[in-house]
Amino acid sequence: MKKIFLIIAVSAVLLSCKKSWLDVSPKGTLSEAQVAENPDGLVNAAYAYLGNDHYTTPWSLWPYGNVRSGDAYKGGRDEADIQEFHFGEIFINQRSDLGTLDGMWFQFYVAISRVNSALANLNAKTDTEFPAKKQRIAEMRFLRAHWYFNLKIMWKYVPYIDENVNSNDYGNISNRELTNDQLWEKIATDLQFAVDNLPASQTQIGRPSKIAAQAYLAKTKLYQAYEQDEQHNVTKINADKLNQVVTLCDAVIASSYSLEPDFANNFINGSYENGRESIFAVQFSKDDGTMFGRLNYGDVLSAPQGIGCCDFQKPSQNLANAYKTGVDGLPMFSTFNNADLDANVNTVDPRLDHTVAMPGHIWKYDPNTVYQVSWNRSPDVYGTFASQKENVKRSEYTQLGPFYANTKNKILLRLADVLLWKAEALIELGRHNDALSLINQVRTRAKNSTSLLKLSNGNFESNYKIETYQPGVNCTWTQDFARQALRWERRLEFAMEGNRFFDLVRWGVADTYLNNYFSVEKTKRTYLKDAKFTKNRDEYLPIPYQQIQFSHNLYKQNPGYTQ
Repeated sequence: MKKIFLIIAVSAVLLSCKKSWLDVSPKGTLSEAQVAENPDGLVNAAYAYLGNDHYTTPWSLWPYGNVRSGDAYKGGRDEADIQEFHFGEIFINQRSDLGTLDGMWFQFYVAISRVNSALANLNAKTDTEFPAKKQRIAEMRFLRAHWYFNLKIMWKYVPYIDENVNSNDYGNISNRELTNDQLWEKIATDLQFAVDNLPASQTQIGRPSKIAAQAYLAKTKLYQAYEQDEQHNVTKINADKLNQVVTLCDAVIASSYSLEPDFANNFINGSYENGRESIFAVQFSKDDGTMFGRLNYGDVLSAPQGIGCCDFQKPSQNLANAYKTGVDGLPMFSTFNNADLDANVNTVDPRLDHTVAMPGHIWKYDPNTVYQVSWNRSPDVYGTFASQKENVKRSEYTQLGPFYANTKNKILLRLADVLLWKAEALIELGRHNDALSLINQVRTRAKNSTSLLKLSNGNFESNYKIETYQPGVNCTWTQDFARQALRWERRLEFAMEGNRFFDLVRWGVADTYLNNYFSVEKTKRTYLKDAKFTKNRDEYLPIPYQQIQFSHNLYKQNPGYTQ
């Protein structure tokens, strides 16, 4: 009883105090007036979110674009290590109440919220008050399109919220307010504004240019061209959209960007960053005045155990086999997976050793560092390969607790993308002969990318043999063959970069491709024994249950999921 009376007495004293005693300005926050005076502060906060991911919510989308595509195994200790990613890999138990899915959704909308806050502030300014207004709006709309693009390819139907929506109304906007095509148009409209209002080049690295907006708009139009029904079946390829892709790609190709002479340059930390091929990239750093620096925390799990932690995202045997070439120097389309790669016997595309670390081969172009079997955490479960593109030399990591991060930029758009998007559009338009030179440009660069692939004794790591497509000599260049060549080229060029699964869904072949993959791969990796892709469900993730609850069941679940 004495305690109760004491609490009451203290409360009475506090309540009797003057109001001014309680009016203390919070520290570490910005007032509305301060924010209104500095629009670039909100703009910078929106940019900052490009590097604000986490290993459970990685912006590189490796668990969703690589692991679900058959290009990579989840990796880690075992299947229970971040089990949600395992469920995604085998397409079993992919439930809407998984925390990682809700986390991704939430973080995407936090990023969009930052953009919308910046846009609302910018819209309230006059050109006189803030002369850079129109350009900053264009930059923010570019970023908003980027975040919505990622939401779109992961969930298909999402609520569209812009700067004109009051925060109290967020839960009242359905994820079916707009159709599939209307959502694509929202993304395209933002990017078109960016095309119309951004400069051809930026003096400050990290800001998107007009060329970057044209490239991203081409990508958006390409996805939009593959029209889907409510069950995710591709019902039509829109020729008008494909022609727009060609026009946009032509503008980018005519710009100052060009392919790096060596494929490796896109994935080397330091001097080659923001190079001639990189159209738009996320900028990472350290020793920049912040506590830990802006490190690529979203990709820390893929460092091999022999470096630190945690040996996730391990290239699959199927992917390694895909780099084999035949006596003609072309991919072994129908027979590549008949036997597993033997780097001492098979001839291969050089991009294999830029992408896949194999025992006895060098790690990240350092002839003094040889990748070892002992670097693998669970070789009996996930094999002995490791992913190289997002990693760096052993001396270039920064330790964050048990994790090993680095500052290498994350390229979101590069010229090789644009060349192959144009080639894809041309092939689907029946202009496959016009696509030949574009695909061959990419293959020629791959052929010339061997100078850094040498062991300490001066020998090449593998037996490289790659040729361009030469109709009448080593191939017959029909539309069907060109389509196969293009899709193969995209896999070899962009493996482990987070794209592959979304390509398969766009083309409408995910079910056939992945179930064929599982039928063979499960004989090599027993944890895949129950894996199965279910058509008309697994093309997209379930709408997170927590978000459906937030909307009071206004959000509609994707087909095939029970809640």
